Amino acid sequence: MGMSGRKSLILFFSCFFLLFGLYAQQPRDITAYRLVNGEHINLDGRIDESFWAKVHAATAFRQQEPLEGQLATEQTSVQIAFDEKNLYIGARFYDSQPDEIKAFQKRRDASLDTDDKFAFILDTYNDQRSAFYFEINPHGLMGDGILRTGQGAEVNRDWNGIWRVWVTRDDKGWSAEIRIPFMTLNFDPKNETWGINFLRTIRRKNEITLWEGFKRNQGIERPQDAGKLRGLSNINQGIGLEAIPYAITTQSRLRDDPEGSMEKQTTFNAGGELNYNITPNLKAGITVNTDFAEAEVDDRQVNLTRFPIVLPERRDFFLQGANVFVFAPSSNPTPYFSRKIGLQDGRAIPIKHGARLIGRIKNTDIGFLQARTGESGGLPGENFTVGRVLQNISAESTIGAIYTRRDTDGDSLPVRETFGADINLSTSKFFGDKNFQFEAFFVGHSPSFFSDSSSIMDRSVRGFRFNFPNQPWDAHISYREFGVNYDPAVGFVPRVGFRRLQPTITYNPLIERSSILRELSWQYDFEYLMMMNWKPATVNHEVRVLGLRFETGDFINFSFLHNYEFLDFTFDILRDGAFLIPEGTYQNRGHSIEASSAPFRKFGGTATFTNIGFWTGRQVSLETDVFVRPFVGLNMTASYIHSSVHLEQGDFKTHLLRLNSSYDFSQWVSMNFNIQYDNLTERLGTNSRFIWVIDPGNTFFIVHNHNWQRFTDRFNVMEIQSTVKLAYTLRF
Repeated sequence: MGMSGRKSLILFFSCFFLLFGLYAQQPRDITAYRLVNGEHINLDGRIDESFWAKVHAATAFRQQEPLEGQLATEQTSVQIAFDEKNLYIGARFYDSQPDEIKAFQKRRDASLDTDDKFAFILDTYNDQRSAFYFEINPHGLMGDGILRTGQGAEVNRDWNGIWRVWVTRDDKGWSAEIRIPFMTLNFDPKNETWGINFLRTIRRKNEITLWEGFKRNQGIERPQDAGKLRGLSNINQGIGLEAIPYAITTQSRLRDDPEGSMEKQTTFNAGGELNYNITPNLKAGITVNTDFAEAEVDDRQVNLTRFPIVLPERRDFFLQGANVFVFAPSSNPTPYFSRKIGLQDGRAIPIKHGARLIGRIKNTDIGFLQARTGESGGLPGENFTVGRVLQNISAESTIGAIYTRRDTDGDSLPVRETFGADINLSTSKFFGDKNFQFEAFFVGHSPSFFSDSSSIMDRSVRGFRFNFPNQPWDAHISYREFGVNYDPAVGFVPRVGFRRLQPTITYNPLIERSSILRELSWQYDFEYLMMMNWKPATVNHEVRVLGLRFETGDFINFSFLHNYEFLDFTFDILRDGAFLIPEGTYQNRGHSIEASSAPFRKFGGTATFTNIGFWTGRQVSLETDVFVRPFVGLNMTASYIHSSVHLEQGDFKTHLLRLNSSYDFSQWVSMNFNIQYDNLTERLGTNSRFIWVIDPGNTFFIVHNHNWQRFTDRFNVMEIQSTVKLAYTLRF
C-alpha cells in the first residue's frame, strides 16, 4: 500500500471513530462486597444473611418495553458478593401479584420466552465486545451462553458453564442466590472492573426492564451499553486443572437391507477431556476417543431448493469457545464449519483425539483446534487444523484472521488450506446515540485437487456490509462475491459463482399506551444476485406490508413476495428424476402470512402460510408448530411442514412431521422424546433421552434410538440402539 493509500485508510478510521462521536453518558456501577472471615452464605434463595445489608444494590430498572425509559412497574434489587473462589449474586424480584408469576420451564437452557426471567452478562475483560450470558427463572432453571458483538450479537447458547442457582418465592415476589465459580470464567486477574448488566422480564405484562442499556437499540446482549462491576481483587481459579472422563456402553441392532437380518453389536468405550488454565485468560484442552452419543439428533429437513441446507452443531467439544471462531457471520463465507470434522452425510466418523486452545493474550482473542479422525466405512483418516485470531481495536471494533488445514491420508488429495481476514468497525455513538457498523472480509483457499488450475479469485470470496441496527429504523446493505470454485475444505458454502447486493430497511414503531397494539412493522428486503458475468440469476423482493405485535404478545405479519430465477441447468427437484425443471427464466409472485401466539400461554403456536409461483407452476406451503403445556414441567410441541406443488411436469406433496415432548422432574432430571417422519425418505425415527445432572458438570445419560424404513406396504426396523453414558467433571 502506497503513502496515499495509508493516508486514506487513516482518514477513514479517523472519520469513523471521531466524526461520529466517542462520548456518552457515564454508565452506572455497582461495587462487589468481599466476604471476610466468618461471613458465610447459606445458599437457599433467601437473601437474609446479615452481610447483605452492607452490600451495594443495583436498582431503578427501566423499561425497554412497553414504555421506553420509564421506571419498571415492579422493582428489582441485585447485589454482588465474592470470595477467593466464587462470585455470588443475590437478587430480589418484587411482584405485586406473586400468584401471577409465569414459570413453565425447568430444563436447562430451555427457552424462557414463556416465563418471567432474570438475565445478566459478565464482561470479564471489560472490553465491550464479549461477555458470559446467564439467565434463570422462578423454578431455578439455568440457561447460559457466550456472546460476541459484531454485525449484531452472536450468542453461543450451547456453552454450558458450571454454576448453581437457588430460588424461593414468598408474598413479595421471588428471589435468587447464584454462585459462579471463578474457574468457570476467563478473566484478567489484574483488572478489578468488569462490565455487567441485568435484565428482568415480567411475562404477564410483556414488560422488559434493564438496569443499563434500556433503549430499544441497546439491550442485554450489548456489553457496550452495560454498567460496571467494581472491587474484584485477589480472585483465582485454583490450579486451573479440569478432568472430564466418560464411560459409555452401546448396544445396537442394525441392518442395511429392509429384508435382511439384523446384526447385533455391543461395545464399551471410555475417553474424555483434560483442560488446563494456562492463565486465567487462556485455557488449553485435549480430548481422547471423543464420543457424542448424548447429543440431540438433527431436525429432519425437506429440501426443495437447489442448494444444501446447513444444520447446527450440537457436539459439546466443538461448541466450547465456538464464538471465537465466528467469521463475518452476516455474510456467511463460513471458512470453518465444525460439522466437517467427524461427520459425513450425518454419519459419525470416529474422532481419535483432539486439542483446543481458547482464550486471550492481552487484547487479542485466539482460538486453535486440532483433530484427528480415524478410518471409517472406506473413508481414510484425516487431520484437521483451525486457527483464529481477533484483535481488539478502538472501543468496539476488531480485526482478525482465520486459517484452516485439512490433510487426508493417502495421496488422492492435496493438503487443502484456507485463509481469511475480516474487519468489523462498530460504534454505538453514531450521531450521539445510534449504532453503526461496517464489516469487510476476504477468504481464499489452496487448490482443492491436484489438477485444479483455477485462479485465487475463483477460489475466494470477498464482501462488505454497512449496518444501522437501531429502533424504530433498522437498515443494512451488503455486497459479496463468491468465486465459482470456492469450496473451503473445513467450511460450508451452499452456493458459489455469484455477486450479490442485498439492502434491507425496517420500520418498527411502538404504539405507546395502547391497550391492544404494542408495535407496528414494515419491511422491504431486496436481494439482487448476479452470476460472475453480471447477468441476473436470482432477484427477490419481499415486502412486509404490515406487521402487528399485540400487547398480549401475539403477532401477525403480511408480506408480498416476488422472485426471479435464471436456471442454467436441468434441476431435479426430488433428486429422483421424477420432476425435472428445464433451463430458462422464471418469474414467481406470491404472498405469505405469519402468525404466532404469545409463548407464555399453556396452548398456542406459530403458523406460516405461503402461496407463490414455483418454477413451471405453484407451491402452497404451511409450516406450523403447536405447543401444549398442561402443567409445569411437561412441554409438547408438534411441528408439521407441508408443501403442495403443482407443476407442468406433474404434482406432488411433501409432509414432514416432528413431535418433541419432554418432562422435567426438576432442573436436574428430565426425559425427552422426539419422533420424526417425512414422506420423501419414508423414514420414521424416534430418539429418547433420559438426563440426570448429578451435579453441574456431572451428568448421566440414557439414549435410545429406534428407526424404521417403509418398504412396500409396511415399516421395517432398520436400527435399534441404546446407549448409557456417564460424564464426570473433576476440578482442582
